[in-house]
Amino acid sequence: MIVERSALRKRLDRATGHLETPLAVVDLAAFDANASALSVRSAGKPIRVASKSVRVRALLERVLARPGWSGVMAYTLPEAIWLVRSGVTDDVLVAYPSVDRTAIAELASDPQLAAAIAIMVDNPAHLDLVDAVAAPGQRPDVRICLELDASWRPAGPLHIGVRRSPIHSAAQAGSLAAKLVKRQGFKLVGMMAYEAHIAGLGDKPPGQALRARGIRMMQRRSLPELLKRRMAAVRAVREHVDLEFVNGGGTGSMAATASDPSVTEIAAGSGLYGPTLFDAYRTWQPTPAAFFALSVVRRPAPKIATVLGGGWIASGPPGTSRQPTPWLPEGLRFRGDEGAGEVQTPLVGAAADELQPGDRVWFRHAKAGELCEHVNEVHLVDGDTAAPTPTYRGEGYAFLG
Repeated sequence: MIVERSALRKRLDRATGHLETPLAVVDLAAFDANASALSVRSAGKPIRVASKSVRVRALLERVLARPGWSGVMAYTLPEAIWLVRSGVTDDVLVAYPSVDRTAIAELASDPQLAAAIAIMVDNPAHLDLVDAVAAPGQRPDVRICLELDASWRPAGPLHIGVRRSPIHSAAQAGSLAAKLVKRQGFKLVGMMAYEAHIAGLGDKPPGQALRARGIRMMQRRSLPELLKRRMAAVRAVREHVDLEFVNGGGTGSMAATASDPSVTEIAAGSGLYGPTLFDAYRTWQPTPAAFFALSVVRRPAPKIATVLGGGWIASGPPGTSRQPTPWLPEGLRFRGDEGAGEVQTPLVGAAADELQPGDRVWFRHAKAGELCEHVNEVHLVDGDTAAPTPTYRGEGYAFLG
């Protein structure tokens, strides 16, 4: 979906001109186009929406109503419980282990929740904690998912990828599965392996040609190793249990993960919003759909326009890639000596001299769902109109706060 930026600016300004800044919007035309494109790239495999990258109930419901999308990948157990109780879904995979005893007690006391939610494990200690909260035999079976570490270890201690599960080999996966299926009060239903070094790492970082070549070489070499190891691990686990699902991938690896016959479903979420980190991918770039607007409040000098706020920095390694990007009007950039500030952000560039106090600058966030931690509502833009809907924060929930 090709969007002409000056026309987009006019449309966003028309739709939200009656609103005060700061404000966040999601362009529904772009959101829906991204959802359709991701469905095509998944090659028929169902997509489990990663709620961490959305954090708006209405938009989770919108994408789950589309063909090809099924189930939610939540990031905490309290969030999963809330999504089930509020009717968003009856199929949730919690992507990270939980040691929240209050949430575990709630899960274990409600057969509806226990049937709808699967929690992540990579160590028998995770099961011990559940048993300490609610003894087996006095609760419904708790559904569990075994996580396989998808990182690449080409030689010795060299580790490329994020530090997630300690279970790396097929033998380790099979050994853990054998222990899990013997534990009373649990049901091993799934397996997950998230290839963050492929799905979450763009291979076309701007202005970094040498780094780009290194990333592409790493991804070319690591993917075949992962496909072979994941298939072997799934076979090893299936010797002990008939898995309901095998989850893998993300927005940045959709096509590659879909080609793995051992994977039955793919997770994705960031591609719905199209944050700036995904501008650094060659294979597919989502249409930018999520934006936030700040107002120009001063002109401290010629060719400088200062907006109120702006320091909405993304998580991850500190650096310029984690800053938001001034997007509309075109031709704006940060000053090197200030950057995006908490209370004020000076902008320079060709467009800065045309801006006056009261004018708006539209930004894109570096990551997807983290935008929603800064606002109580997003305005869903449909053509020239905008309708507010609450974010998680606006509904009173900060699940990692």
